[in-house]
Amino acid sequence: MAINIGPVEIIDPVILAPMSGVTDMPFRRLVKRFGAGLVVSEMIASEAMIRATERSQKMATNCADEFPMSVQLAGCEGAKMAQAARLNEDRGAAIIDINMGCPVKKVVNGHAGSSLMRDLDHAGELIHATVTAVSLPVTLKMRLGWDDNSFNAPELAKIAEQAGIKLIAVHGRTRCQFYKGHANWKKVGLVKKAVSLPVIVNGDINDFNDIKQSLSDSNADGVMIGRGTYGKPWFINQAIQYLRTGEETAPPPLDVQLATLIEHYEDMLHHYGVEAAVRIARKHIGWYTKGLHGSAEFRNDVNRQDDPEKVKAAIKAFYLPLCEQLAA
Repeated sequence: MAINIGPVEIIDPVILAPMSGVTDMPFRRLVKRFGAGLVVSEMIASEAMIRATERSQKMATNCADEFPMSVQLAGCEGAKMAQAARLNEDRGAAIIDINMGCPVKKVVNGHAGSSLMRDLDHAGELIHATVTAVSLPVTLKMRLGWDDNSFNAPELAKIAEQAGIKLIAVHGRTRCQFYKGHANWKKVGLVKKAVSLPVIVNGDINDFNDIKQSLSDSNADGVMIGRGTYGKPWFINQAIQYLRTGEETAPPPLDVQLATLIEHYEDMLHHYGVEAAVRIARKHIGWYTKGLHGSAEFRNDVNRQDDPEKVKAAIKAFYLPLCEQLAA
């Protein structure tokens, strides 16, 4: 089931979706270690990348452990998209991804993200400018359209293919749906029929049945998983094993989950520094522990801690009794 994105071969087409505030380097590196075929950075505004702000540089930071890594760019001006793409090519990105799917107001109001699906001529100009600026393969992530009355994803896909895009990922919702309702994987299938490129299905892929049904409905070449990895970076590996063998594997035992969380936490401390990391890590701790006995009380307590050593001690004190109960 391998796919090719230009010269980059993806053996297992299970891709980590770009998610603002989530797919930073510590999380990408962790997910990649669990076997993801490809990881994609948080969306980076092309203008911020050109200004090389500390935050945008950190968002695009990659390491050998992540290779091949895709850097996702958003913007509304072809020249700036091209310049930002060249900067990331120089910094070691393997793939450039163009965001035409983000539904967030501040992005849409800046005429970027999914708002570009309202102006396909301009969208095509941005794609062409980015593709011709770099020697790297360029991919595109989009939604089904702006709203239920403007399902134009197949048309944009054709424009993208003609401009030299090498892969298209489609979130099965319109912009106006945001994350409400359920992703329409069958409509992603209409995008697949429109082009000869690899097409990846995205949206609401949270378990094995979602993997099976999304691929069946869309006839896509692979899956892109976003929120399904919240607190479960190992789900990527489970998805890969499912696609290889058809077998539904169990999540790792709690002691491995604990070790994974501690590793993730320490990597965030190194990447961000103590003050920022302690704050950023709270949502991840919440996702990892969701559903475990006593997790709500634990989260209320640990979120008050600002000392990372106390946080790690609290995490271990929460998990170890649960591990011992399972081992007994």
